[in-house]
Amino acid sequence: MLPQRRPRKKGRVEIIPMIDVMLFLLVFFIMITLQMITDKGLKLHLPASSETKVLPHPHFVLNIVQDGSVVVKGKKMSLDELQSFLGADGDTKHTQVTIAADKMVPFKDFVHVMDACQKAGVTGIGIAAKAT
Repeated sequence: MLPQRRPRKKGRVEIIPMIDVMLFLLVFFIMITLQMITDKGLKLHLPASSETKVLPHPHFVLNIVQDGSVVVKGKKMSLDELQSFLGADGDTKHTQVTIAADKMVPFKDFVHVMDACQKAGVTGIGIAAKAT
């Protein structure tokens, strides 16, 4: 008597674990993409300069509006709040900020914001200007 062969089972592709993996990848890529979107800042009337350079994307854009208040990521901050916000960023030596001041803002307000950045330990400071 010959040994009986078992009927061969057909291979199956399990689709549920594959869907789980695809959803995980989708969430992962969405989170990474959201972190890559930079803060464009507010629509300000920037002063013009003929010697502008394009800087790499800063971590933060500090907008100084006409009344002298500072807006970061859509939130108004006092100078003390700005200093503690920048200081809480972690390694402030590698934090890059760009200060965008409306052309009608008094220079003293610009200097106060720059001082707050330096007190927080930020050394990478750029100044926004409109190219002519």
